[in-house]
Amino acid sequence: MSRTIESSAVRLVAAAPAHLDVDLLVIPVFEAEAIAASIAGLDAATAGEAARVIASGELRGRPYEFFFTPVTSGWKARRVALLGAGKAGEFTLDRLRKLAAAAALQARQKRIDRVAFLERGGLEAAGAVQAIADGLTLSLFSADQYKSGERLGPPPRELIVAVLQDRGTSLRDLEAAVDRGRVIGESCNLARALSNEPSNVLTPREFAERGARIGREAGLAVDVLDEQAIARLKMGLLLGVARGSAEPPRVIVLTHDPNGAPAAPVLALVGKGITFDTGGISIKPADGMERMKDDMAGGAAVICAMRAISLLRAPIKVIGVVPTTENMPGGKAVKPGDVLTGAGGKTVEVINTDAEGRLVLGDGLWYAQQLGATHLVDVATLTGACAVALGRAASGLFGTPEPWAQLVRETADRAGDRCWPMPLFEEYAEQLRSEIADMMNSGGRPAGACTAAMFLKEFTGGLPWAHFDVAGTAWAEDNKPFQPKGATGVAVRALTELAFAAGSRQ
Repeated sequence: MSRTIESSAVRLVAAAPAHLDVDLLVIPVFEAEAIAASIAGLDAATAGEAARVIASGELRGRPYEFFFTPVTSGWKARRVALLGAGKAGEFTLDRLRKLAAAAALQARQKRIDRVAFLERGGLEAAGAVQAIADGLTLSLFSADQYKSGERLGPPPRELIVAVLQDRGTSLRDLEAAVDRGRVIGESCNLARALSNEPSNVLTPREFAERGARIGREAGLAVDVLDEQAIARLKMGLLLGVARGSAEPPRVIVLTHDPNGAPAAPVLALVGKGITFDTGGISIKPADGMERMKDDMAGGAAVICAMRAISLLRAPIKVIGVVPTTENMPGGKAVKPGDVLTGAGGKTVEVINTDAEGRLVLGDGLWYAQQLGATHLVDVATLTGACAVALGRAASGLFGTPEPWAQLVRETADRAGDRCWPMPLFEEYAEQLRSEIADMMNSGGRPAGACTAAMFLKEFTGGLPWAHFDVAGTAWAEDNKPFQPKGATGVAVRALTELAFAAGSRQ
């Protein structure tokens, strides 16, 4: 992972566009906007190109359209990039973040050294500069560390969030927002790097070692449970999944416990950490199985959100729990029809060994309660059914009670991790009823995402709980202007912001 994430300086500069001394100044342009009239001196600085490109229809302001032009006189920037931002009435922080990421990736591909992105569009100032800093930071990630030939060039040496001096918010507050965006962007990049790693590199033990290192470097308390400690805790669901693998399981525990934190809430984040999922005895089809290296994306999100939570000094105690193992069809593997006993005493009849994520999360949710959690959130690439239902546009969100689920949803949407509420009807519990155990681990094909969530609910002890099913959002299948194909780092922003939102509700 040494070359996966490069470093650049991301900072705030308050100045008029004409005074920004950079190699490239990026200016967002809305559809039907006469940009030359909106920014004084732009048309003269570009020898009339800013007006011409709009008038001719060459640049219409559609999202992620670029037009590069040299600066001929008057301004300190060497080049200007006009970047389509879409309709002004549909402009959001998420769109702004993605525009900044797209601009920085373009600059990296063109090997441009110093880049400034001009904040405009009428969004709240602190949120806007945080989104820009986050997006610019995303460009520091690449997934080509295993290539021996052509690779993406180095990122820009300087990435500048440019604001007008009369933005109406103190520079100190804006600088803090830029730093917040940088930390969150870095944490997303770390999660992407972990999820992109091949499973022969990122074994459960290696995942635990990296998670522990990330935690220690961020100032978190770190504990890693080995297979003996897991056995002492009688985590039979996790151990059952791990039986088929030659790699021993681990449980990664990261704790943020700031001075002065209230007794409640204590937020626990639980992430699925399956470093490779063959499906076990209920083996998956070969086509596409290589993607199953990212079945630990939920665990990566928890680890990297904990990093951001610590560095940004969230005011409440937060615990991250990541049970990690492989799901393999070895000679000792759990079989359909077997009965496993979880650490909390619940028995589970295994119907489908490919429904393993909910098993390890069951023990993880139990352990979070033993550590003092009062509120629970889990993140998992749990079901293909959720990806079928929602596609790649949103994660599925389940939760109870409704006020807690609503807070989680609003926080996630505001952070840029779009989710959609899904039901927990009591009929789904009937699908999990077993004749020989407390429940089955699979309710069959109907409402597959919902029955999986209902299974997890049985391990929450009645605490406020939310479940993100990120099976459809953890991986980008195609290159996008703002995101290369591969891991997305989904849920890092949502979990980070939730640590602050949950604290502010008390």
